[in-house]
Amino acid sequence: MKLTLSNLSKTYKNGVKALDDVTIDIESGMFGLLGPNGAGKSTLMRTIATLQAPDTGSAHLDDINILEDKLSLRKVLGYLPQEFGVYPKMSAEDLLHYFARLKGITDKQERVEMVNTALEVTNLFEVRNKSVAGYSGGMKQRFGIAQLLLNDPKLIIVDEPTAGLDPSERHRFLNVLREIGTNHIVIFSTHIVDDVKELCTDMAIMNGGRILSHHTPEVAVQALKGQIWTKVIERDDLEAYQDKFNIISSNFNQDNTLNIRVHGMEQPDDTFQAKEPDLADVYFVTLREEKEVVAA
Repeated sequence: MKLTLSNLSKTYKNGVKALDDVTIDIESGMFGLLGPNGAGKSTLMRTIATLQAPDTGSAHLDDINILEDKLSLRKVLGYLPQEFGVYPKMSAEDLLHYFARLKGITDKQERVEMVNTALEVTNLFEVRNKSVAGYSGGMKQRFGIAQLLLNDPKLIIVDEPTAGLDPSERHRFLNVLREIGTNHIVIFSTHIVDDVKELCTDMAIMNGGRILSHHTPEVAVQALKGQIWTKVIERDDLEAYQDKFNIISSNFNQDNTLNIRVHGMEQPDDTFQAKEPDLADVYFVTLREEKEVVAA
């Protein structure tokens, strides 16, 4: 199964170009769409989910023309937006049966099996009789996955699902996505690099409404090998180093010094040490290079 997006563009009435000629192919597995807030990720997710139309371009899921045959797409789509909404005071089990009936699953035995499977996959079976309104943030997100699994979707879209989750809830939620990602196209939109690092077999970085890069995480990291350099500096020296070197990130040490990471084809000077690149380096280098292109 393949999702093919070609030349998608969208400009809002206020002049903001949310999508700028987006062209990309996405195949089965976990696909991470990584970018800062305001990059255009949610606009792209809503466009694929048929909730808004682009100004130009086309989108196909295999032989389904998404923009012209929205109903066919929605039959095989599972969508979890950033804000899933307010829950009535119903148990998870009852609410899933309600959603299943809305999706046209009228056979009771089929519905019971489907609901139980969704609860098991999302690790909610033990709390199926509790009110969803009283669930924690992570449990509500997992319930969101449970409801979208009811129609056995071929394409699953989750938009910024781990924002606001504590570390243990985030870990459980990512495990659920990992479980379902092998048999579906799962598009995982996030601004959190570690989510993509832990989860995704393919990824793209997006900003300013454009796809800046599209690689597997391994290929993207390997491309920076020999180009990342680090040094510990005093906090007051940061500005001087920023003027002189291509600093892509910095973090504090316990003694209040800074560990800076610099991108360069050669060692900046003999006080810098070579470091193995990681996905965060890929992200920061890509965004910085885009910023330099825009500025030029």
